[in-house]
Amino acid sequence: MTPSDLHLGALLDPESGERTDRPLALAPESFTTHGVIVGMTGSGKTGLGIVLLEEVLASGRPALILDPKGDLANLALLFPELGADDFEPWVDEAEARREGVTRRELAASTAATWSKGLGSWGIDGERIRALRDGVSLRVYTPGSTAGAPLDLVGDLQPPAGADAETIREAAESLASGLLTLAGIDSDPLTTPEHILLATLVERGWTSGETLSLETLIGGIQSPPFRKLGVFEVDTFVPPAARMKLALRLNGLVASPSFAAWRTGDPLDVQSLLWAPDGRPRASVVQLAHLSEPERIFVVTLLLSRAISWMRAQPGTSDLRAMIYIDELFGFAPPTANPPSKTPLLTLFKQARAHGLGLVVSTQNPVDMDYKLMSNAGTWMVGRLQTERDKARVIEALRSADGSVDVSAWDARLGALGKRQFVVKRTRSAQPELFTTRWAMSYLRGPVTRAELAALPPETIAAEGGGKAEPSTTGGRTGSTESAAATSTGAAEIGRSLADDESPLMPEIADGVRVTWLDPAAPWAGKLGLSGRSGRLEAGLAGRVRMVFDETRADLRHEVEWEVVFPPPLEALVRPEAMEAVDYDARDFRPEAPADARYVLPQAPLDAKSFINQVGRDLRDRLHATLELTLYHNPELKLYSRVGESKEQFQARCLDAAEERADAEASKLRARFEAKIDTAEDQVDRAEARLRELDVDVSSRRQQELVSGAGTLIGMFLGGRRSTRSLSSIASRRSQTRRTEERRRSAEDKLEAEREDVEQLEARLAEELAGIWEKWKAASDRIEIVEVGLEKNDIDVSDIEVFWAAREE
Repeated sequence: MTPSDLHLGALLDPESGERTDRPLALAPESFTTHGVIVGMTGSGKTGLGIVLLEEVLASGRPALILDPKGDLANLALLFPELGADDFEPWVDEAEARREGVTRRELAASTAATWSKGLGSWGIDGERIRALRDGVSLRVYTPGSTAGAPLDLVGDLQPPAGADAETIREAAESLASGLLTLAGIDSDPLTTPEHILLATLVERGWTSGETLSLETLIGGIQSPPFRKLGVFEVDTFVPPAARMKLALRLNGLVASPSFAAWRTGDPLDVQSLLWAPDGRPRASVVQLAHLSEPERIFVVTLLLSRAISWMRAQPGTSDLRAMIYIDELFGFAPPTANPPSKTPLLTLFKQARAHGLGLVVSTQNPVDMDYKLMSNAGTWMVGRLQTERDKARVIEALRSADGSVDVSAWDARLGALGKRQFVVKRTRSAQPELFTTRWAMSYLRGPVTRAELAALPPETIAAEGGGKAEPSTTGGRTGSTESAAATSTGAAEIGRSLADDESPLMPEIADGVRVTWLDPAAPWAGKLGLSGRSGRLEAGLAGRVRMVFDETRADLRHEVEWEVVFPPPLEALVRPEAMEAVDYDARDFRPEAPADARYVLPQAPLDAKSFINQVGRDLRDRLHATLELTLYHNPELKLYSRVGESKEQFQARCLDAAEERADAEASKLRARFEAKIDTAEDQVDRAEARLRELDVDVSSRRQQELVSGAGTLIGMFLGGRRSTRSLSSIASRRSQTRRTEERRRSAEDKLEAEREDVEQLEARLAEELAGIWEKWKAASDRIEIVEVGLEKNDIDVSDIEVFWAAREE
């Protein structure tokens, strides 16, 4: 063991399991090949991680710590005096009650236990003070101002001094993280929106541009390039798809809760690792208060920036800095590919050459990607839950080092106790059994956001600024933890409370979701509610799905309402207090506003039976009172559609009546058609006969004109012609007159035939008018029909508790 080694504990006798005098000391450079800590809950895995970090920090090396559970803020609980006053704010009051002692007495006994435990390892107050004073500790709460705020997306500066490959990887990770935060599943190779966003970031950073979400949104709408690959941008990502993406990202920018992501210390890895005064820094980034997409976003962005920082460092075989992830679950699974997985794999493969070591901790090795496991040089394995977990660890070790003695490992792993681990060092095939030393930090368990206010101001204050305001416990599914969020946190929140107020959220029934009204909810003002911080009262929100069905009307109409029971809630919530509003998930926030004060509700919100009864009462009222009004025309056998006005239904009935009238008129046409055809044929023949006679009369008159008027008289008196010739002339004259008589008869007959046609048309018109009047009258005969609801047609679900302030 050398002075520079990391003293993690002591080796145990493999036969007796007793602690020996031989220390377990690992060279810092052994962690440049990275490490894995595996162990089930209660194995002492978190304690080992804190001991390792204490040693790294005491050696003058910084650490970037990703803390999904909230345990690693315990690094701030360093008490050189080891006095009861130091421990009292942090001991569990509930534990004191269980043991039948005062909180002060529990603090004193805890201090004595800690002092004795540290003494057994030769650790005194001076060593604790040296660690506390020699390290700058910061607890960051991205997306919240409970701890030190961290500006993750305010200014998206290009990686300093990065090459093209680093910029491309960082751009891919940023795009993946932003899309995950916006709730969009994406793949870097196949999702057009991801490719567009990553290209915008890469081009901007390559040109040295400092980006922002606003500039990215503008670039999405109007890209500064015409092609992506070989396709035009409008073909590859159509304008409608770009607008949809821009709106999703704009929703992040516009959300009041998102402001916390854009304030605080800049996302600069150098500053996260080193304080302005030159001390190494332990930057604990808490993730417990974040949703899963938000965690992925934070981890992806931090690790991507770490890669950029790493590649800017000169090569070294020594450990320059450590990145510690307290629970790897979800960040690098063996099958799925969340955005955080790519930078993790990159760091495991490349960080060694730059002196950056990664240590990850996990409860279940099956949740860890095989490539990470095979790239880890140091393994510390505690108690495991299943034989499958044990087999997974042994297989990973054998893959990393073919000389692993499987039987020896199997025997060791099967006999581990609490705080006992088997270590596999680099270039060592045989397992070693050890126990961890006593941690200098007080291991009191997860530090909630409310409790962060009790940490030293420099731990959570904005760099160079004032102390960040603490926020209360964030959104979660209601459980017993809501009542026991923290007793010490309440003591630290100094504010004047009314008799009916509490700084802690009252207990909510198990399984009931809890949210806080967003100030931007458009319907809140109509109900006299506000999403501002301060005095908050409980309300209920839920969804109602109803099915109206009527076989005769061929009706199946589904309706979905969002309903709210606004605060204040009475002990018995009346169904008529329900308000139907159009809300969506954006109208409720998953975390409380700062300085929230909770009005103690009259309604028993801690009882699931009460919540269920509200749903049943609402269903009963809707069944008794809600009906769907339809219009019915019995003669036309028509029902109105849902949402169709009476005027619209009347117009549809009129159209249907016209169709019925047309059908009846078609039958009438068949009856009149033969008669009309016969009459029209007779008119045609009369007209033809009249035209023939017109020609005959005209011809005869022409001949008489040629012979001249008075010719017959002149010839007779002059005696110049014979009686025979005179008779011929007289006959022609007589024939002309008879032809004229026939023409007049033909004309009279034509007129008579035309009158017959007109009479037929008059009769047809009269019957058509009668048909139309009959069906027109039928279209006006409309009745009202009420369609009710069966109880099994009503589903009241997703009832949740929300907190809101009432407007003055």
